[in-house]
Amino acid sequence: MNIIHKVPVTNLGYNFIDPEFLPQGETEYYLRNMQNHSGIAYRKLKSQEIEILVHNRNTSDDWNNIFVASSFNPDLVKNCQFYGLVRIGKLERFYLEFHNLRMPVGLYNSTIISCDLGNNVSISNVNYLSHYIIGNDVMITNVNELATTDNAKFGNGILKDGEANKTRVILELCNENGGRSVIPFNGMLTGDAYLWSKYRDDEALLEKFKELTEKKFDKRRGYYGEIGDRTVIKNCKIIKDCLIGSDAYFKGANKLKNLTINSDKERRSQIGEGCEIVNGIVGYGCRIFYGVKAVRFIMASHSQLKYGARLINSYLGNNSTISCCEVLNSLIFPAHEQHHNNSFLCAALIMGQSNLAAGATIGSNHNSRSLDGEMIAGRGFWPGLCVSLKHNSKFASFTIIAKGDFSAELNIPIPFSLISNDVSNNKLVIMPGYWFMYNMYALARNAWKYADRDHRTEKVQHIDYDFLAPDTINELFSSLKILESLKPNEQGTAEVSGWENATRKTEIIKVPKAIAIFKELIQYYGTIELLEHILKNKFTDFDAFKKTLSAKIQRSEWINVGGQLIQKAEVEKLKKDIKADKIKSWDDVHNFYRQQGAAYENDKLNHAYTSLLEILNNTPRQFTAAFFKQLLQQAVATKEWMCKGIYDSRAKDYSSEFRKMVYDTNEEMNKVIGRLEDNSFIQHQLEELDTMKKQVKSIIRKFKL
Repeated sequence: MNIIHKVPVTNLGYNFIDPEFLPQGETEYYLRNMQNHSGIAYRKLKSQEIEILVHNRNTSDDWNNIFVASSFNPDLVKNCQFYGLVRIGKLERFYLEFHNLRMPVGLYNSTIISCDLGNNVSISNVNYLSHYIIGNDVMITNVNELATTDNAKFGNGILKDGEANKTRVILELCNENGGRSVIPFNGMLTGDAYLWSKYRDDEALLEKFKELTEKKFDKRRGYYGEIGDRTVIKNCKIIKDCLIGSDAYFKGANKLKNLTINSDKERRSQIGEGCEIVNGIVGYGCRIFYGVKAVRFIMASHSQLKYGARLINSYLGNNSTISCCEVLNSLIFPAHEQHHNNSFLCAALIMGQSNLAAGATIGSNHNSRSLDGEMIAGRGFWPGLCVSLKHNSKFASFTIIAKGDFSAELNIPIPFSLISNDVSNNKLVIMPGYWFMYNMYALARNAWKYADRDHRTEKVQHIDYDFLAPDTINELFSSLKILESLKPNEQGTAEVSGWENATRKTEIIKVPKAIAIFKELIQYYGTIELLEHILKNKFTDFDAFKKTLSAKIQRSEWINVGGQLIQKAEVEKLKKDIKADKIKSWDDVHNFYRQQGAAYENDKLNHAYTSLLEILNNTPRQFTAAFFKQLLQQAVATKEWMCKGIYDSRAKDYSSEFRKMVYDTNEEMNKVIGRLEDNSFIQHQLEELDTMKKQVKSIIRKFKL
């Protein structure tokens, strides 16, 4: 039975905070007054103003509780009902215009309960507006309900005074059974979510994470919802318990509840038609429209949900796009693309720079006794059309998976591999180094694209989008141990075990070629980092340059912490510092990310130099000027090989008869897809090669190598 409480109408708009939770000596407005930073000097209404308001068919339970700014114009308030303490800024004879929506300044045909309104707002046809602080030049029209409750948490997973833990909002990331749950909060970064969800065996650390979150927020009841300056809201149904930044734009949303929606004049967030969004945090510069459903989620800045996408119990990293598909219980690092119909991602850790194709079904618990499966994919994960994968599975960085149903769990430790399901011969086929052999254009362009499309204005976590970085180089070293232990046949094919949970065989093809490529890549990575080091510093000779290099006894381990590559030793130190109370807030954790980002260039240089000596089986003493000259020349040759691979892999689209058959002439083809010679990315790569050659020649001459 619905319980309907009957309360005297004279109480409407008052007693927002239950007396049980109201501090002694405070009024119910004490938090509201603290929140309101408008600076408007309010005054009581004049008797003449009240007469005009009444004449304009406005009502109030008590006109003495209506306060206004000095430039208030009562003629611009018509057919409104006021309850409780309402404060109104100046109203002037203007109309506000946004995207061809033109609305006169003023309050019209609305019920307004205990709200603070900024200067020159335009509010019309709001059936129920309750307990909001609204900024200047805000436009709101045709809204059914816009209200805040006394225990509003605005999407944060905190508890207010008197609440039971069962009411807490949590994100069940990476696993459907809740075993990796985190408490969401406004400002949570992907690195935070990763650390919290990963180290589940460290109870002391988990408790500290909870403490840091609880310290970040106030448990007191009575905070009002907020709508920032210049925000526009039209044709929405329910907006409840929301903190909305400035310059946001909502149109046609069905339901927005328990949310923080970050937005400002430089990073405007938008929510569009048919969306239902509940219990979440929306980052700056996000866009959500056309039937999106999101529940228990965080969207990091500059990410998008579109065209009926469903995001549930998940964290979506910065600069990512999800459309037309379903994502459940997943932690997704920055630069993720999933914008084709009918793909499904469940209980997964996706480490960024990823792309899920149409029809992909990533994660299924149908082979388990419980909903407790997981999948982990290193950065650069690309499952192709209609790929179906099973829990538990794990993939090294830059794995691409060919179309097919993979009915058993997979553990692929070699990066840059193509995974194929050879159904006719009943075997799993792995091609290490596929990208460098056959699709260099896509690999290189994606690295450039993700960096170019990183719209973050505050880059707390430094992200290296290069496909050759400490994490992938370490994977290449591990892969070389595996590949060199194999005994390939004359065709370069070898069999392995333990990579698929099945009785059929697993073949690795092109083993000798992959070994040669991986060694060349490690050498190239090391040399390029040394070259960059020289270019950023004005060394007078080789000896001065060499003195700045530091080779470690052992190559450092690295962890992808929410898209940021950090040495494992530093992460372990962070964990100890958190447990020892040396890290006292999430801001301190974020400062750790900043410090690691500032140190990354030097740490990467040390890793690169150590890796270079290791792959060449050399010591620092053997790193001579003559030897360095050879390395520079070989790096130029490798860059030429890469540029040729970039050109050749794109040129196939112009030479294949099956690609050309839809065009009657070459001229028609060039008009449709552009001339190969005009490809801007290829031209950019060739320019980089030319610049590198000049730089190497200059260094050889300057250092007298």
